[in-house]
Amino acid sequence: MCFNGLTKLKKLEILNIGFNGFNKTIVKRLSGLTSLKALVVSYNNIEGFFPFQGVASPFNILELSIFENLVTLDLSWNRLNGSLPMQDFASLSNSEMSDMSGNSFSGIIPSSKRLLPHLKSLSVAGNNLNGYLQNQGLCQLNKLQELDLSFNFFQGILPSCLNNFTSLRFLDLSHNLFSGNVSSPLLPNLKSLEYIDLSYNHLEGSFSFSSFANHSKLQVVILGSETNNFEVETEYPVGWVPLFQLNALELSNCKLTGSLPGFLQYQFRLRRVDLSHNNLIGSFPNWLLENNTIPLESLLLANNSLKGQLLLLKPNICIRTLDASQNQLDGELQESLGHMIPNIVILNLSKDSFEGILPSSISEMSFLRLLDLSNNNFSGEVPKQLLATTNLLMLLVSNNKFHGEIFSSDFNLTSLAYLYLDNNKFTGTLSNVIFRSLGLQVLDVSNNYMSGEIPSFIGNMTYLVELMLGSNSFNGKLPPEISRLQSLEFLDVSQNALSGPLPSLENLHGLKHLHLGRNIFTGLIPRDFLNSSSKLLALDMRDNRLFGNVPHSISRLAELRILLLRGNFLSGFIPNHLCHLTQISLMDLSNNSFSGPIPKCFGFIQFGELKKDQNVFGRSIYLRFLLDFYEIHLGHMVKDLGYISIVHEEKGEVEFVTKNRQDSYRGEILNFMSGLDLSCNNLTGEIPNELGMLSWIHALNLSHNQLKGSIPKSFSDLSQIESLDLSYNTLNGEIPPGLVELNFLEVFSVTHNNLSGRVPDMKAQFGTFDESSYEDNPFLCGPLLKRKCNTSIEPSYSPPESSRESEAKWYDIDHVVFFASFITSYIMILLGFATILYINPYWRQRWFYFIEECIYSCYYFALDTSSKLLAYL
Repeated sequence: MCFNGLTKLKKLEILNIGFNGFNKTIVKRLSGLTSLKALVVSYNNIEGFFPFQGVASPFNILELSIFENLVTLDLSWNRLNGSLPMQDFASLSNSEMSDMSGNSFSGIIPSSKRLLPHLKSLSVAGNNLNGYLQNQGLCQLNKLQELDLSFNFFQGILPSCLNNFTSLRFLDLSHNLFSGNVSSPLLPNLKSLEYIDLSYNHLEGSFSFSSFANHSKLQVVILGSETNNFEVETEYPVGWVPLFQLNALELSNCKLTGSLPGFLQYQFRLRRVDLSHNNLIGSFPNWLLENNTIPLESLLLANNSLKGQLLLLKPNICIRTLDASQNQLDGELQESLGHMIPNIVILNLSKDSFEGILPSSISEMSFLRLLDLSNNNFSGEVPKQLLATTNLLMLLVSNNKFHGEIFSSDFNLTSLAYLYLDNNKFTGTLSNVIFRSLGLQVLDVSNNYMSGEIPSFIGNMTYLVELMLGSNSFNGKLPPEISRLQSLEFLDVSQNALSGPLPSLENLHGLKHLHLGRNIFTGLIPRDFLNSSSKLLALDMRDNRLFGNVPHSISRLAELRILLLRGNFLSGFIPNHLCHLTQISLMDLSNNSFSGPIPKCFGFIQFGELKKDQNVFGRSIYLRFLLDFYEIHLGHMVKDLGYISIVHEEKGEVEFVTKNRQDSYRGEILNFMSGLDLSCNNLTGEIPNELGMLSWIHALNLSHNQLKGSIPKSFSDLSQIESLDLSYNTLNGEIPPGLVELNFLEVFSVTHNNLSGRVPDMKAQFGTFDESSYEDNPFLCGPLLKRKCNTSIEPSYSPPESSRESEAKWYDIDHVVFFASFITSYIMILLGFATILYINPYWRQRWFYFIEECIYSCYYFALDTSSKLLAYL
C-alpha cells in the first residue's frame, strides 16, 4: 500500500488499517496524520516487547505520542508481549478507548488512573494476564464504562472495588480462574449494566438472579459455569418481576431445577436463550417461542430432563438454532416439521428417544447447515430429498436403525464437511460419496453393511482428517493412493475383508491413529510403512496374516502409546529396538511365532508411568460454528454470541486381554491403561529380573511360552499390577512370598509349570485366589491345595534283597542284553528318520541341503587348510 498520498490528509481523524500484514514501521509512516482521533491497526504483524528496551524492541508505544488528539486506539491481535504499557500511555492523555486484546501481554494490570484519567473503555481480553485483581491497578479506573478481561488467567475472588464502577455498562470477566462466591452487594449498585458475562470461571455458591431485578438497562446476562459448584437461583423471592428486557440469556450448567425460570414469561425481546446442562423438567416450551415480539432466533436446551414429544404448534420463520439434545423427548417427529421451522440453520435432536422414519419435509429446510439426529431410534431410509440438500455442512445420524443404500445416485451433498453414519444398517459402496463430497473432512461409515472395494480415487479427498470404515465388508486391497491424504489423522479400516500387502503410508505425517486389525493383510510389514516423524499414538495390526520380523521403522515412532501386533505370523527374536518406544503403554505381541529370550530392556520402558497427566485419548473435539450469527454492539465492544459447539468424542477403540478376558477399550480409559502381552509364542530362557521394574504396569501376560527358571523376586515391586499370568511354561522353584504385597492384584495364574514349595499365604489379594491359580504344579503344597508341606521325604519300604543282589555293583552289566538293546534302538531311530524323510518332501529337501552344506563346508575347510600349510612351507 502506498501511504504517500494518505499522509497528505492532515485533517484525517479516523483511520482503520486493520486486517493487513503491516509491521512495526507502520506507525512511523503515519506520523504526518497529527489530527487522528481514532486509529485501528488490529490484526497485523506489529511486534513489540514492553517495557521498551531500545533497539531490541521493534515497536515503542511512545511513537504514538505524535497523535496528541488520539481518543481511540486499537492494537488488538498483533504480536505485542511483555507487560501492559500503561506508563507509556501517559502521552495519550486524551485516550478514552484502548483495545489491546489478542496479544501476549503477561503480568498484572499496572496503576494507571493518573496516566489515563479519561479512559472509558479497556479491553485486554485474550492475553496471558494473571494475579489477583484486588491487588492491581484496575480498581483505580472507576470511570470505566466498558471493561473486558476475558480469556486471561486472573484468579481469586471478584474485587469489591467493582461496586464503585457505577458507570459500567459492559463487564466481561469470562474464561478466567476467578473463584469464590459472587457477592450479593457487588452487583446491585451497577445499575448502568447492559452486558455482564461471568461464565467459565471457578465460581461457587448460590447467586440470586433477582439481584438484577432493578437493572432496567440490562440486555445480556451470561453466567454459565465451568464446574458444578455454581448455582443460580431464579425463583426467589417468589413472583418477582424484573424491570429489564433481555436480548440474550445464558445460564448453562447453573444447577437450574424444576420448570423453566418464571421470569422468562415477562421477557418479550429475547433473541438467544441457553439453558443447557441443567436439570429442567417438563415438556418442550412452545410458549417461549411464541412469547417474544422480537422473535427468538436461538434456543439451546441440551442436557436437561424434558419429556414428551417435540410438537411445534405454530410456524416460526425466525428460529435459526434449536438444540434439544440429551433430553428424554420421544415419539415420532411431526411430518410438518420442515414447514414449522423452515429457516432453521442448526437442528440438534441427538441423544433423545425419537423413533420412526424421518419426515421428508426436513429437506425443505433450505438454510439447514447442521443436522444432528444421532443416538436415537430412527429407522427406515434417510429421505432422498435430504441427501440432495446442497447447503448441508454437517450430517450426523450415528447410532440409529437406518438402512438402505445411503450413497445412491440421489446423493448430492456437495458442501458436506462432516458425515457421521456409523452404527446403522446402511449398504452399498463408497463411489458416490467420493465423487460428490470431495470437501469432506470427516467420513465415518463404521459398523454398517457397506461392501465393495475402497476406490483408488479416495486419494482425491485431500481434506480428509478422519476416515473410519471399520466393521463393514469392504474387500480388495488398501489402495496406495490413500497415502495422498496428507491431512489424515485417523484411519480405521479394521474388521473388514481387506487383503494383499500393506501399502506404504510414509507420506501421512500427521497420522495419529491407525487401525488395520482383523483383515486378511499378508506379507511383510514394509520397511517404509510409516514415517519416523509421524505423531502416531496407536498402531493396531492385530489378527492378520503378516509374517517376518518387526521392522526397525516402528521403533522410530517416538509418540507411540499403543502397539497391537497380536495374531499374526511374525517370527524371529523380539527386537531390542522396540525398547526405543519409551512412551508405550500397551504392547501386545501375543499369538505369533516369536522365539528367543524376552529383551531385558523392556524393564526400562516404564509402561504407563509417563501418561497419567497426559490426556491423549478420549478427547472431546469441539466443532465450533458461527452459523447462527448474532452480534452484540455496545459502545466500542462487539461480541459474537452466535457460536454453537458440537461435541464429537474422538474414537480410537482397541482390544486388549487383561484379567483373563478380552475387552474393547475406548476413550479416556486408554490414558490409564498399561500392559505387556507376550503370550502364545515360543519364547525361551528365564524371565528377566528387569521386568520387576515395571512399577506402573497393570497387566503382564507371559503365558504359553517355554520360559524356564524361577519367578523373579523383583516381581514383588510391581506395585500397580492387576493381572499377572505366567501359566503354561516350565518355571520352577518357589513362588516369591513377597507377591502377597501386591495390593491391586486381581488375577494371578501360574498353572501348568514345575513350581515347588509352599503357595503364598492366603492374605490380602492372595486370599481371593483358589486352587485354580496353581493347577498342574505337583510339587506345590499348602492348605489351599490340601497338600501338606513335609520338611523331608521318607523313602518307601522295600523288602530285603538277597545277599547276592546286595553285593552286586551298579556297574555290573549284562553285555549281551546291552548290545542287543543298543543295536535295536539304533535301527528303530534310523528307520523312523528315513520314514519321515520319505513322507515329508519338505524335510527331505532340507536334509539334502544340510548334507550338501556340510560337504561343501568340509571341502572348503580342507582346501583352505591345505593352502595355508603349503604357503607356510
